[in-house]
Amino acid sequence: MSGNGFITSIRRLINTEERLRTPSPFDHLRQQMTDVLGDGGILKEVVQPGEGPPVPQNASVLIHYSGFIEYSDHPFESNTNMKHPRIMKLGRDVTLAGLELGLLTMQKGEFSRFLFQPQYAYGDMGCPPLIPAAAVILYEVQILDILDSGKVDDFIAMSPEEQNRVPLSTLLEVVETQRSFGNRCFNQSRYDSAKDRYKQALVLLGNRETQSDTEKEGINAALLPLYLNLCLTELRLERPHKALKYGNKALEIDYANTKAHFRCGKAYLQLHEYGSAQDCLIMAQAKKPFDSDINNLLREVATCYKDSLDQQKDLYSKMFRDLRGK
Repeated sequence: MSGNGFITSIRRLINTEERLRTPSPFDHLRQQMTDVLGDGGILKEVVQPGEGPPVPQNASVLIHYSGFIEYSDHPFESNTNMKHPRIMKLGRDVTLAGLELGLLTMQKGEFSRFLFQPQYAYGDMGCPPLIPAAAVILYEVQILDILDSGKVDDFIAMSPEEQNRVPLSTLLEVVETQRSFGNRCFNQSRYDSAKDRYKQALVLLGNRETQSDTEKEGINAALLPLYLNLCLTELRLERPHKALKYGNKALEIDYANTKAHFRCGKAYLQLHEYGSAQDCLIMAQAKKPFDSDINNLLREVATCYKDSLDQQKDLYSKMFRDLRGK
């Protein structure tokens, strides 16, 4: 036993000496990386360039990331297996200093590698048992989307009077960011959160004191997708009455809108109002006669309508038989 332990210790010593003589994997990476801050604490390699402006301060990002310690084949943390990663807000959800600073250098669609010295990662203490003391950390990061939540926060913090003084284009950018947040929540099946984001955007648009026909057109153009999104969200929450409310508001803006007619048809179907459902879907079909979703739903409505009429017929027949019997 002691002999085997001695041999193991010798082998470990030899391996350590070989590692000291041979450049490490991180040493190889350093040769092709750039110094982000100038102090060697954060090194970066762009694997796949992105496009557009870099991530703004206080933004929210959707990222895929994996963190590695040296000589490890598997990440100590990763979210690359998630189809819809959660939205992370800088300054709140990104807790690694180096990672936040690195994200501020990235663009949408970019995939990069970062090497973080301990002072920008887990410090001299590390994070046992996963992260050794004074460990240099590798992160691989891809920016899936950027949402300028800092601009939203600043706008919401204004008084209604201040909001009305900013250009309409600023309001529309904020509303579109809120809608994007809602869409992300919707795609993750977080329908109540999505609804809250859409309704917040509606409030911001409703507070705007429009001055001209051009501004009113811009407001209506922003309202339409919000009403459509709220209609669909309420359908997923199985609240057909509320879905109809938002679907009809969308039709007030654009009566020819196919999505609005289709979603109102779905709401009427959930309410078992088959005649109204059929009317809405026929309107949608007139715009898109070969749309499979519309045609399939029309067939479903027709079947439900026929079954409902047959049940009523049977009920009335039974009532008449009972009356004749009396």
